[in-house]
Order: sequence, then C-alpha cells, then structure tokens
Amino acid sequence: MLAEKTKNKFIVDLERIIGKAAVLHSVEDIYSYANDSNCKISNQEKPMAIVLPSTIEEVQSIVKYCYEKEIPIVARGAGTNHVGGCVAKEGGIIIHFSRMNKILEISRKNLTAKVQPGVVVGDVQSAVERKGLFYPPDPSNLKVSTIGGALALSSGGPRGLKYGTAKDYVLNLKVVLSDGSLITTGSDCSKSVTGYNLTQLFIGSEGTLGIIVEATLKLIPKPKTSKILLAYFDTIEDASCAVNTVLEAGIVPSVIDLLDKFTLQTIEDFRPSGLITNKEAMLFIELDGDESAIAQCEADILKLLSNAQFQVVQTKAQAEVFWTARRASFAATSKLKGNVITEDVVVPRTKIPVLIKEIKKINEKYSLTACIMGHAGDGNIHPNYALDFDDEDEMNRFYLAKDELFKVAVNLGGTLSGEHGIGFEKAKYLSFAVDKNVIKISKQIKQIFDPKNILNPGKLFIE
Repeated sequence: MLAEKTKNKFIVDLERIIGKAAVLHSVEDIYSYANDSNCKISNQEKPMAIVLPSTIEEVQSIVKYCYEKEIPIVARGAGTNHVGGCVAKEGGIIIHFSRMNKILEISRKNLTAKVQPGVVVGDVQSAVERKGLFYPPDPSNLKVSTIGGALALSSGGPRGLKYGTAKDYVLNLKVVLSDGSLITTGSDCSKSVTGYNLTQLFIGSEGTLGIIVEATLKLIPKPKTSKILLAYFDTIEDASCAVNTVLEAGIVPSVIDLLDKFTLQTIEDFRPSGLITNKEAMLFIELDGDESAIAQCEADILKLLSNAQFQVVQTKAQAEVFWTARRASFAATSKLKGNVITEDVVVPRTKIPVLIKEIKKINEKYSLTACIMGHAGDGNIHPNYALDFDDEDEMNRFYLAKDELFKVAVNLGGTLSGEHGIGFEKAKYLSFAVDKNVIKISKQIKQIFDPKNILNPGKLFIE
C-alpha cells in the first residue's frame, strides 16, 4: 500500500485527470467496492480509489497514468462476480463503468446493437425486444449484470443450450490496452476472417488483457412466442435422463434448467410461487419460436416424459411468476444462513447424475447445506452453499468441500467454470483442469498485452 503522502499525491493526480467528482476514496467508498458478491474475500488488498469515467478518452488517460506509475487496475461493472474477479487483490484502482451505461445504437437492418460496458444486460434485452429483436445471453442476475462484466466472463445463463453464450453475440470490441492505447478488435460486419480473432481473445479474459469500453453485439429476430413447462420427477437421475430424451427427439428448448427438491422448497419458502415441492427434482423447460411449432414440441415432450408430473404455464403473468422464482434461487439460499456462495462447474450432460450424487456426498461429509441447480441442457451445475461467513469452522469445511467438488468435475471430463470465471478463488485449480502448455502460452499472451502486469493482476494464474 502506498505511503500516505504518496497516496494523497496519487488522488490529486487522478482528480486532475478525470475531475474531483469522479474519484471516490473515502473509507466508506473503499469498503463498498472492496468485495464481490461473495462478500468476504480473504487476504485481499483494498483499492486506493475508485474512478468513474464517462468517456473512452477518460479511460485512456487513467490507464496511461497507471501504466507510467505501474499501478494495478481492475475494471468493474456491477460487482456480481463470485470468484474474486473484480476485487483489487493487489491494491491500485478500480475503474467503475456506471457512467458509461448507454445503448449507443440499435440497428434493425444490420441486426446489431452498439453499447457501452456499463449498460445492464436486462436493459439491452428490453430495448432490442421493443424493436422486435433479441439478445439471447441471459445471466440470472441480468437485472444488474453489466455487458462489460458479462463479456469479461463470457456469461451465458439458461439459454446457453439453444442460443450459445455471450461470446457468440459479439462482432466487435473497442478495448483500451495496458498502456492506454485503443484498439478495435474486429468489424461491425456479421462475418469477418481478417487476421487473428482478437475479439474472442478478450471475451472471457476477465479483464486481464485489456479493458472493454464499447461492444458491437449481434442480434437475432425475436421469437414470436414462448411457453414454459415444469416437469417434476421422482429422482435426480430421471430428471437428468429426461434432458437427453428431449434432445435426442430433435427438440431443442431455449431453456432446460434442473432444480433439486431442496432448492424448490427453499425458493417456495422464500417466495411462494406455486412450485411443487414433494418431488426430488424439476426441469424448468422453456420453448420458444412459432406457436404451431411450440404446440407440437409441447405435445411431444408431454408424451416423451410420461414419467413426469407437469405444470403447463398458460399465461404470461404466470410465466413471469415462475421465471422470478427460478431467478430467486440465490437470494432464497441466502435466507437459510445469511450468506451464500454459488459454485460453478460443467460436466458432460450424461455425467450430471454422477456429479450431483457426488456433490451430495461431499456436502454430507463436511456437514454443508446446498441448493443444487443448474443449466442441465449444457451441463453447467451450480451448487448454492448457504454459509455463515463468521463461522470459521464452517468456512474451512466449505473450502475443503470446494477442493473435492472441482476435482470431481474435472475427473468426470468437465471443467472449473461455465460462466463465473476463475478470478483468484479458482486460480490454484487451473493446473488441474488445463494442460500445462496451454497455461504457459496463456501467460505469454498476458505478457504481450500487459507487460507490466497491471490489468487485474493476481487473477487466473498462480504467479
């Protein structure tokens, strides 16, 4: 941490660059930006200041200054990350994009939207849908999650099975590099094979290679309608097998999410919505497209999954109730013990029953409480752990359980994250999940783009 005199000079310099009102450095401000959604990150450094740029040029000026002084920089959106990805682990500054939150352009003819990094994902979805268009990536926290953060993690959410994740809907980026220079990574055209695909390199890089300051998003026509089916099963295995039964029949729902019995009970206690809570598992299935096609898919699913008990949602109002319930799982879990940590692993679909069985064994071994749910269509499972952060013994047991969870997922042919990223919480597991030569090359890429290691340092890799 800087000495007080040097720190004061640092604050004065930042205020000169961007204006006094755009530099936050009080104890209260620092505390507010010190953590991510896990609320308690061990052994972290706190940022010296939070800066709030309004333009790309201001971002460039800030980054140039930090490059000269070798001051760490963390780009931050809504702070909803779960793995310490947006905390200032090595001090320095946080660039917060709340003032760069505009939708700059929506083009119906080109099927594109040009946006700033601080715009909320849900606001983008609403704006383009009013024009008959569709931006499918749909993280559960879409009402607060920002585009910049979603692209930094290539977040997907429930619609990943049918529509893909954030990486599939980015045509072009403007990125500020570690020395303050600005690059455009691609083009606004729907196709481009002109040089290396730098756009995809930055997506999912967790702010370690550059700072996204503008994005051109690909849009598609909005589906004409949608329908929700809730399918309840007597066993987790039956629910998991049902996913492949549906897909093998040539039906690709926009969403197939799995929630276990404890999750259903926890959500219903938190926000009564009419969910059935006496079955071991439920599949949340959403169909979208043409009305006649949906009707046929619905009939086929009801026939294919004859061992399930169904709730067929008939109205938009009822659909909104169930979607709200589905998205409330994180908040509902937090009511059990006061705090919640959501983990994030991915396995092949056929391995989901084994993974869930192992998760329950691990939780029993370490006496932990978890609601198990996830995007069963693409194998992305999220155990939501109810925890008391002030209970040191429980937290130690949780970290031991987490070690085993990641090893189980990788041993089943899976990986460490589908949408939350690595941050520093999962960095020590990277060598277990990724080939050592890939890690070596990744570090070389980091060195090329960030030779002074000032962009989100201490993330992804154990140095």
